[in-house]
Amino acid sequence: MADTPVRPEPRPTAETEAYWDAAREERLVVQRCEQCGRHQFYPRAFCTVCLSENLEWVDSAGAGTIYTFTICRVPANPSMADKVPYAVAVIELDEGVRLLTNIVDCPIDRIRVGARVEVRFERISAETILPQFTLTEVDDR
Repeated sequence: MADTPVRPEPRPTAETEAYWDAAREERLVVQRCEQCGRHQFYPRAFCTVCLSENLEWVDSAGAGTIYTFTICRVPANPSMADKVPYAVAVIELDEGVRLLTNIVDCPIDRIRVGARVEVRFERISAETILPQFTLTEVDDR
């Protein structure tokens, strides 16, 4: 009997640890600069606008739009074989930042650039929960 492939998990760094801790609580967070107020993602040690190191983690509303996407019909990793076809997308959150994620729990053929999405959380191991997104409205095209 073959072993089931293990899905790769993120390896938190000093900059990303708070993000993954919040995900385990099923919260989506982004950084905000305390100096200029700008949100940013991916996590960094300084603000990409004003270079301040005074950053805080704030809860995201978890809503946004699909900026771009692709449908994967060949799994990127053997652990994803049972998920094909699946959508990988860049989501533009209402806070103005973009993040790479999957679109789940909706018909693949209904995914469109500009479609509204909201966050969902998927447990992939005892330690890791991934923020994923789903369509908030499915059009009749």
